[in-house]
Amino acid sequence: MHDFQFKNGELYCEDVKVTDVVQSVGTPLYLYSHHTLVDHFTKIKKAFAKINPLICFAMKANDNLAVLKTLADQGAGFDIVSLGELKKALMVNADPKKIVFASVGKTAEEISEAVKIGILFFNVESLPELDEINRVAKAMNKKPQVALRINPDVEAATHAKITTGTLKNKFGIDLTTAKDIMKNRARYPHLDFCGLHVHIGSQILTREPFVKALKKVLGFIETLKAAGIHLKYLDIGGGLAAVYKDEKPQTAQEFADAILPYLEKTGLKIIMEPGRFITANAGIFVTKVLYLKDNGIKKFLIVDGGMNDLIRPALYDAYHEIVPVKRPKTKTKTAKVDVVGPICESGDYFAKERELPQMNQGDLLAIMTAGAYGYVMASNYNVRGRPPEVIVKGNQFEVTKKRETFEDLVRGETIPAFLK
Repeated sequence: MHDFQFKNGELYCEDVKVTDVVQSVGTPLYLYSHHTLVDHFTKIKKAFAKINPLICFAMKANDNLAVLKTLADQGAGFDIVSLGELKKALMVNADPKKIVFASVGKTAEEISEAVKIGILFFNVESLPELDEINRVAKAMNKKPQVALRINPDVEAATHAKITTGTLKNKFGIDLTTAKDIMKNRARYPHLDFCGLHVHIGSQILTREPFVKALKKVLGFIETLKAAGIHLKYLDIGGGLAAVYKDEKPQTAQEFADAILPYLEKTGLKIIMEPGRFITANAGIFVTKVLYLKDNGIKKFLIVDGGMNDLIRPALYDAYHEIVPVKRPKTKTKTAKVDVVGPICESGDYFAKERELPQMNQGDLLAIMTAGAYGYVMASNYNVRGRPPEVIVKGNQFEVTKKRETFEDLVRGETIPAFLK
């Protein structure tokens, strides 16, 4: 569920008319619901209350400071993948001991900053990375905690570009290598091997892939115990799906019912890394119709937002529901249209052959379920400023990220002296 609902034919975010936000801020824009963020976080917290996991929000899904502050206030930790994300987490006063650091390509600078700040642990993706963290830790005279990200080689039945748990992907360490590392962990005297991490992908609709992966992980934990190796943490990653169209994903409670028996068997502190589940349906992207075009073969709605603002349809062929911000007062004809943007790419579209009511120039469209992997993946392609981000709480709204100006885009650019 989410807090974007129609009242008297107008789309509201909580108690605020979307049209009122547009009147104040312009289009295109991202709009987030504070209540939906809290509600979705709470659903996971309640479902897993029995084991009291540390819930680390996956910042890669949405790194808006207002979103992060909302979740931090609810007790969330953060799953980060860069120094920038670490610094943003600290800006909302996140507890460093609630931060875990993933990424297959951590730099020496990122490692040293994370060690200095005192994060909970690194999720390590490869042998060379392990060597590098050990080297940095030695130079700093520190002994940070590390968890091995194991790759269970489990197909997640999701889009190929968001599958991460098979050995064809770049993520994680195979079980044989992981076992060898743990048995020979004395080779890394400056690291404290504290746990295991597993993440098999994103937008996973059913429990089966998770259960299959966890069974492998449990077997691996038992193998380690038999060798006298005892851990503190098991990080089970994220992957819980959001509803974009007509999917019927498992609820947080159904997910908990399926995997809690396995998690309890481990006796370890459980860490979870939900992202999309919390923020996807907590945000929309609002765009305005610029032109209507009919070339005799296809009809197009040309809008002022583009693939630079929301790239998921172009990148993943992702489906987003699209609705008029104002519903027609009387029943009108519908037509199949392509909703396209102004970017000079054939891939610049939000929907193809989508059945929509008659739209006019200046009408507003809401692209739903845009709160995850939306703004964070936006770019300045075609020298376009990224849109503003706005959050609503009850009957209040505030811009949390201003619309970028041309001056923002050229800041730091110069023409070399030899070209003048």
